[in-house]
Amino acid sequence: MTDLIPGNGYSDGDVDTNNTGGETLWDIAEARHSRRSVMRGGLAASSAAFLGGAMLSGCTDDVLGGGSDGGKTVAVNQEIAVSTGQSVELTASSAGQWAQVEGPEVELITEEDGRISFIAPAVSNVTTLVFSLLNGIARVLVSPAKLSFRAVDKNRDDIVTVPQGYSVTVMTRLGDPIAANVADYKNDGTDTDFDKRIGDHGDALHFFGMSQTGKRNENSSKRGLMVQNHENLNVQYLHPNGPTNVGSGPRPEAEAVKEIDAHGVSITEYKSERRAGWNWVKDSAFNRRITPNTPMQFNGPVKGSDFLKTTFSTDGTQGRGTINNCANGHTEWGTALTCEENWAGYFKRSGDDALRSARELTSLRRYGVTGGSGNYAWSSVTPANPSDTRFRRWDARASEGLTATQDYRNEPNQMGWVVEIDPYDPTSKPRKRTALGRMGHEGAWLGKLEAGRKVAVYMGDDARREYFYKFVSTATWEARDAMADNRLAIGDKYLDSGTLYVAKFNADGTGSWLPLVYGQVPNRAAVGNDPEYVFQNQQDILVNARLAADALGATPMDRPEWTACNPRTGEIYLTLTNNSSSGRPLNGTDAANPRHYVSQPGNSYGNANGHIIRIREGGDNQAATSFIWDIYLFGADSAEAGSDVNISGLDASNDFSSPDGLWFSRTQNPAGHLRPLLWIQTDDGAFTDQTNNQMLAALPGFVGDGGSRTITNVGTGGATAMQTTQAGTNATPGTLKRFLTGPLECEITGVDTTPDGRTLFVGIQHPGENGSADAPSSHWPQSQSGTNSGRPRSAVVAITRNDGGIVGL
Repeated sequence: MTDLIPGNGYSDGDVDTNNTGGETLWDIAEARHSRRSVMRGGLAASSAAFLGGAMLSGCTDDVLGGGSDGGKTVAVNQEIAVSTGQSVELTASSAGQWAQVEGPEVELITEEDGRISFIAPAVSNVTTLVFSLLNGIARVLVSPAKLSFRAVDKNRDDIVTVPQGYSVTVMTRLGDPIAANVADYKNDGTDTDFDKRIGDHGDALHFFGMSQTGKRNENSSKRGLMVQNHENLNVQYLHPNGPTNVGSGPRPEAEAVKEIDAHGVSITEYKSERRAGWNWVKDSAFNRRITPNTPMQFNGPVKGSDFLKTTFSTDGTQGRGTINNCANGHTEWGTALTCEENWAGYFKRSGDDALRSARELTSLRRYGVTGGSGNYAWSSVTPANPSDTRFRRWDARASEGLTATQDYRNEPNQMGWVVEIDPYDPTSKPRKRTALGRMGHEGAWLGKLEAGRKVAVYMGDDARREYFYKFVSTATWEARDAMADNRLAIGDKYLDSGTLYVAKFNADGTGSWLPLVYGQVPNRAAVGNDPEYVFQNQQDILVNARLAADALGATPMDRPEWTACNPRTGEIYLTLTNNSSSGRPLNGTDAANPRHYVSQPGNSYGNANGHIIRIREGGDNQAATSFIWDIYLFGADSAEAGSDVNISGLDASNDFSSPDGLWFSRTQNPAGHLRPLLWIQTDDGAFTDQTNNQMLAALPGFVGDGGSRTITNVGTGGATAMQTTQAGTNATPGTLKRFLTGPLECEITGVDTTPDGRTLFVGIQHPGENGSADAPSSHWPQSQSGTNSGRPRSAVVAITRNDGGIVGL
């Protein structure tokens, strides 16, 4: 997600095209039993089957942060205490081979310099490990996982700040070449060939492990492919003196080519040499750029429909490229899912209402394709080659006397999808998965996979008062498919046939998934200038998923963004970034979106700091049509917020605003076991006067670990209203802590680790976004090494613990 960029009309989704009123949860019920009584009392009696009889135990908040910056060492006849994820070195004064004789088995790692070490395993209680060497033994007492780092202070420094004991390496940056014979990036606006360089506004990312022989290896932590989205542009830095006529055109062809190619996705080989650290391979055969011009294939129910027919694809089966790629997902069969978020604003469309049907106009308005010259006025280019349609395609106006296959009126229907990419095969054609619906896709995250059960994909639609969706496959999961060679064919199996649902949250802490299925979706009622919308078939419902969700009465949310699945519990987390507009009035709250306040004097009323909601599916089956929910965390500025705003009890070590990125640790290492480590990233504008955007580490509990909470909301003029919600247990410094702050004016977005958890990759997006070519407002990443000059660049950083332990624990 990217903030509003003045001058080109780009909006990050902080818009509201939902013109339905909708029944709020406040209207449904004002009072209810406490959350604990629901979980353990009244509802619990009838919900044992709902929860599959499974409740977590031992997830308390008594995990205290430590302050260890270095690794631990132990020798024969010694005993030490460590916690899960810490690195332990076994030292010896004489030759011999260490062997483990007691406790959960760990891997003994021989470092390049000959040292023997291991990573402390995940344990639920203090557990003793015993190692023998010759005639002696060493004991290591391992305690459960804790956030052992000292919280980073809020700051406005122009660097990536991490805790003591950690190091930062800058990896791929905007403009870095990823093909042979491409010149190094000058960073002065003169660079070209962006179809062979790292794109701008790096967003969600994922590390795909690879063996030394170049084969897929999900457990490799030394070599892999970094797949990163490129959402948008700091266009002022891409050209020598900023862009020409960016607001309305005409645009120079060379500038437009550069801007278009700087969008999309990059795939880059990363490599770790233990002593040399991490680097990337400039001329790797696996490197690839996927841009808005890359050929794509449509799959699923909408393939070949009239909705997708254009001059480029008269049969509606093919497309060109992907744009505004924000959050992501990945599959167990080794593919990347990239999501098209705020694509609507790139299209020019005005003055053709008389040539459009009432149905088309309703759809265009609902998705925000309503006028103007497009974000960067690309359609205004007059190309040197008259047959070059790379620019004309962004003009979505219907032309009198022409059909849909003779102009680009349907081009907006080709965007707004989830795209599957095989990163290991540079020759493969990406596939747009239409069964997952068309919207402002913020992400597509798979739920917990279990053999014999269906595959679920969870998705947010990032705009104010949009919805939370789930896709459930027709096919049931077969574990053997995880290692299939034809990865996109496995995607065909699980992602092209199934049911799309939208969420409705009830005031009593329950919820239901409403199927977006033709014959089960009523007509969308007339709203404002839009007449009643009658769905014609399932293709219509998938192309116009927002309209179908309106018709079903789904719950409008405060900007649904990233989703993440707790790998142990299967619970799904969803970030709701904010709803800072006064467009949601005091009486427009509901239990799932419960706050209305002003964050600072002079700001608008609403939910400026956002929150994170989580659900648990009925029977722990992700194909269920019912769920329970609560709000895991409420963002707040702890220095200013009262108890009706700072509901989660945040303090200076963990307060945050506008949660965006969200990711649970991998199950290949102890951080993903027992009580998995969660990373939370922010895209904040509410208290950036105090701190740059940040990333926090968390050890969350489970749905229902808190209770019912009634808060007093405040509106303009001092008006108040009561709202009851379901709040998770309060945060403590032991369960939530600030791990990182970014450079000036950046967004922290994109997070993953190597499978062993010892390297954390983080995306730093649009540093210095408010500056200009002649006056940059950040100099990162140059500033990371002390050079305070040069234009800023989005980049990926690799973060490691100096002692070699698991990052965050």
